[in-house]
Amino acid sequence: MQHPSTYRNRRVVVLGLARSGVSVAKVFHALGAETIASDVKPPEQCPEAAELTALGISVLCGGHPEGLVTPDTALVVKNPGIPYSSPPVREALELGIEIVTEVEVAWWLTDAPIIGITGSNGKTTTTTLIGRLLEAAGRKAIVAGNIGRPLTDAAREAGADSWLVAELSSFQLKGTSAFRPRISVLTNVAETHLDYHGGMDDYTASKAKLFANQTEEDIAVVNWDDPECRRLAEGIRARIVPFAIRQRLEEGVFVDPPYPPSPEDDGASRTIVRRTGGVSTAIIAVDELGIPGRHNAANAAAAAAAALAAGVPAEALAAPLRAFRGVEHRLEFVREKAGIRFYNSSKDTNPTATTMAIRSVKGPVVLLAGGLDRGSDYAELVPVLRERVKALVAIGETRRKLAEAAEAAGIRHIRVVEPEASPEATLERAVREADALAEPGDAVLLSPACASWDMFKSYEERGRIFKKAAHIL
Repeated sequence: MQHPSTYRNRRVVVLGLARSGVSVAKVFHALGAETIASDVKPPEQCPEAAELTALGISVLCGGHPEGLVTPDTALVVKNPGIPYSSPPVREALELGIEIVTEVEVAWWLTDAPIIGITGSNGKTTTTTLIGRLLEAAGRKAIVAGNIGRPLTDAAREAGADSWLVAELSSFQLKGTSAFRPRISVLTNVAETHLDYHGGMDDYTASKAKLFANQTEEDIAVVNWDDPECRRLAEGIRARIVPFAIRQRLEEGVFVDPPYPPSPEDDGASRTIVRRTGGVSTAIIAVDELGIPGRHNAANAAAAAAAALAAGVPAEALAAPLRAFRGVEHRLEFVREKAGIRFYNSSKDTNPTATTMAIRSVKGPVVLLAGGLDRGSDYAELVPVLRERVKALVAIGETRRKLAEAAEAAGIRHIRVVEPEASPEATLERAVREADALAEPGDAVLLSPACASWDMFKSYEERGRIFKKAAHIL
């Protein structure tokens, strides 16, 4: 696309309201475009419509009508979650009309340098932590994107002396063409969202768009432990700064001594180290990090590498890394009741994330899992279920698949919770079941390994209901 100001008096169709759609519609309307916003939700579920209509923006709720995208449409900006198989998107493709996501629009709106973070797991924690590291060092940082705040809102607020720290999903990146972050961060790549992308090739190609327009003046922070991350980094023009927790690096940020390949902790004292120009500098002892788990050591190393690339001195990193206690719905401690600890990790929407969460909590685990069925058989969970999980409570579309995986792991206590009168009632029942199976010293862990959309509007809603249910036990 071109700069949004060039669409004055031209037709721009915004597909999907929500926060990002509302922000984009306002941008193009303010710049004089003929803006039409459309959402499949019925009018009573589109509270944003009144605000846009009051501004003079044409809003259509209750479905995308036939003929919404016309030959004279100059641009389609779609909500990242809308599949490319959706009729108005297909029409735009057939007519040769450019389709972008809000990330591309935001890129055109700002002169602020952008730190773009993507990955299958850890990107929210890493994004939040980068923002904290910059702020602690006196830098101006605005955290936005897939993390909640629309990137277009942040782009309009940010000055040239600010850093835009943007969490970016594969859905968002797929709809970009010119987007160019000053610093890119790729945390890891695992099999997920294949129902949307149709396969790993499209998924990884979407992630690789993070690097596509970077030049030699830019920096790419890449997980050097992940072979797929290294493959995606091949041929990029940006200067690569690797990070790792399983190997020492000649250049980059790493954990020393490295973690062993096995999931068991060997008890060694470890330090996050920066090495550049042949000189190693200790940043912080891993045991001092405010968030537990080797995956969070990787997140901290990635965040430190990005902050260093943004000019933060190494000596300014330890204090905020020590103070950071994580973000909501990511291995979040909820409460302790009669010696049983409850953790909300509702953001764990794939088996890899659930594996990391299980390995990060202490004591035997009563796992509460399940959600949207995307076709996985969850066999990859069997080893960690066998090693660390004493009981499973399964909900959602995948409840029987997860029960089968638990049976294969030899778990004796398995509860399959059938749907009750409402999703909230179902989850509350599951929490009661998990509590009944737990003993002092155990951890009840909500780590679904699945998206939430079979029962809940979002993983946030799922996590909040879990926390409420845990507190009223």
